[in-house]
Amino acid sequence: MNVIREQYLKKVRPYYTKQLIKVITGQRRVGKSFLLRQIKDELKILFPKANFLYIDKEKFEFDSISNYEGLIQWVKINTKRGKNFLFIDEIQDIKNFEKALRSLLSDGKYDIYCTGSNSQVFSGELATYLSGRQIEIRIHSLSFIEFILFHKLKFTMESLSLYMKYGGLPYLIHLPKNDEIVFDYLKNIYATILYRDVISRHQIRDTAFLENLLYFLADNTGSIVSANKISDYLKSQKASKNVSVVINYLSFVEQAYFVNAVKRKEISGKRIFETGEKYYFEDIGLRNAIGGFKPDDIGKMLENVVYNQLRFMGYNVFVGKEGDKEIDFIAEKNGEYSYYQVAYLLSNEKVLNREFGNLQIIKDNYPKYVITMDELPLNTSYKGIKHLNLLKFLSLKEH
Repeated sequence: MNVIREQYLKKVRPYYTKQLIKVITGQRRVGKSFLLRQIKDELKILFPKANFLYIDKEKFEFDSISNYEGLIQWVKINTKRGKNFLFIDEIQDIKNFEKALRSLLSDGKYDIYCTGSNSQVFSGELATYLSGRQIEIRIHSLSFIEFILFHKLKFTMESLSLYMKYGGLPYLIHLPKNDEIVFDYLKNIYATILYRDVISRHQIRDTAFLENLLYFLADNTGSIVSANKISDYLKSQKASKNVSVVINYLSFVEQAYFVNAVKRKEISGKRIFETGEKYYFEDIGLRNAIGGFKPDDIGKMLENVVYNQLRFMGYNVFVGKEGDKEIDFIAEKNGEYSYYQVAYLLSNEKVLNREFGNLQIIKDNYPKYVITMDELPLNTSYKGIKHLNLLKFLSLKEH
């Protein structure tokens, strides 16, 4: 099945044939390789006489390309006269690859596209070495709209329940919708990310501590946590580590795009707080695979899904703080803001007053939303604040 992920292709197309390295980043198994092949297919139509070089570091035949010298040698051997397009999948597995990329780019013979699964490499090491000669496109797990297209489903609550349970890893289209089979697959992907992108890369010895840390993040999805709080919890589990080690481990799983830390932002003063973040998982299915899928966690899952949708729509996202009140999400794009409260159901007057009341204290005129699982008429608002059903919210490309 070949579903076009048009949102990402639109971001890459303006850079076709430009002397910039196109870097596609994201967690493993979210579809980077799939997108890379779609880019190659488009370029083959546009430039049918060009030479296409494709290196997939997950295939054994490319094991011999282990460092930048080997990469340059392979490329030079396979270069032809005229236009050459170079594609490298999971490039961070090649030692000092940035030296090869800079050299090949300076030759002027290659239009270069690559993928990778570590943010430190691409936003830090590579950016420094290439001095702005690269463009990064971040790929996410499937949005709900994409999930519907991939699985040929309809916009129903049943489809939404599947999405919130299994998540949006593209390969799930090849598996029967059976809990045991799906979660076995998700646990294997979790282990792959953990060992290849975190434990191996950072030479971590205490793997049990890392697994406990991720279980804590899964169990506290949507709660404000700090390194101190995590350290205290892990001590109670007889997995003692000091705060600095906890901070390092958190950064490692973020660099692998496995979780996203969301900082708190003061609404009136726009000050960003340095401590106390919320953590959300790149893929809700992987979050469920860690601690088990529990219907009682519906509030946590709902909040994670809303966060992922806002990121998919291109927003910068923060947790809002105004006095002693918390706003679940501040979403910012191009200097414009919107505000979101997320709740399972507005089951009573107290919940209704809390969710809408927190938004009412915000004095600006930017849009404000409460998102729940309540069944609602098409357009519902309360004191100027829009009330959206989650299914409706996830079906929107723009707000």
